[in-house]
Amino acid sequence: MGLRFSEPKTYLVAVSAADALANRLTKNLKPRQAWAKKEGVTAFRLYDLDMPEWPVSVDSYAGVVHVIAYPRRKQLKAGTDSLKAEVVEACTKGLGVAATDVIVKIHEPKAWGEGRFEKSTPVSRLVTVEEYGRKFECNLTDFLDTGLFLDHRVTRKRVGSEANGKRFLNLFAYTGAFTLHALAGGAATTTTVDLSNTYCAWAERNFALNGFSPGPKHRVLRDDVLAWVEHDRGEYDLIVVDPPSFSSSKKMGRRFEVQRDHAWLIERCLDRLATGGTLYFSNNFLEFELDGDLTPAEELKSQPQDFRQKLHRCWRFVK
Repeated sequence: MGLRFSEPKTYLVAVSAADALANRLTKNLKPRQAWAKKEGVTAFRLYDLDMPEWPVSVDSYAGVVHVIAYPRRKQLKAGTDSLKAEVVEACTKGLGVAATDVIVKIHEPKAWGEGRFEKSTPVSRLVTVEEYGRKFECNLTDFLDTGLFLDHRVTRKRVGSEANGKRFLNLFAYTGAFTLHALAGGAATTTTVDLSNTYCAWAERNFALNGFSPGPKHRVLRDDVLAWVEHDRGEYDLIVVDPPSFSSSKKMGRRFEVQRDHAWLIERCLDRLATGGTLYFSNNFLEFELDGDLTPAEELKSQPQDFRQKLHRCWRFVK
């Protein structure tokens, strides 16, 4: 999302170009598989825009290959069918997988605030992946995102290690991955808030995959985060806030922009943070600058080893 690339002198795909991508995938495969096994994850990045002539990301989700391509505007106008075919060919050659196990999506540049990837397949491709002993349902076809942001893996592990006995709050929770790590880490209570019914239901399925269920001590709330955090009077020991770059949902009744609104949001969260508590704030807006009046304890080194591109930034606040 929001990645930038300089225009290469040679345009993207030639007939033999798939071999170059296939060779790089073969080179990356064995060491990355060995690393992932040692790390305890079954969803990981194999190729992260390594070569300028191939601006694609390639991830393995329990052996199913998920690709996002970032074509130039001229390619988009000409159509992307040939690009998809080249990527599938490269993945089958380089990774030894069947073509039916390669899912290719096209990331089209959008104006600020425009819609996201629309489902283009009649049947969802669901897989279950593991991350440090936790299980997650991933949907590889219906949306551009899969239900698990792999680049947040390091911070999720950290949250899990700090959650024991804590009152945990997860805002803009998406499918509840941070909450799942907190639950598995022994959190005393968890509160998971997201505006989407789809994502709240998905979070509850992730709970069930790991033997947990929502209830009075582990709430999953479908609500407007901005209104909720303004009116909530709970106290929390550990908070994660990972807002979108923007949101203009009609359900919210207002427009959210992370650069403009993050200071207000962080201050509201700090109001709810217990003395001695920790707040993690992250976002993936490329031009983001933290408000100078805010005083985080540190900016974390939160990028996983399998990522070359820096997709997000994350800060730790303490009270």
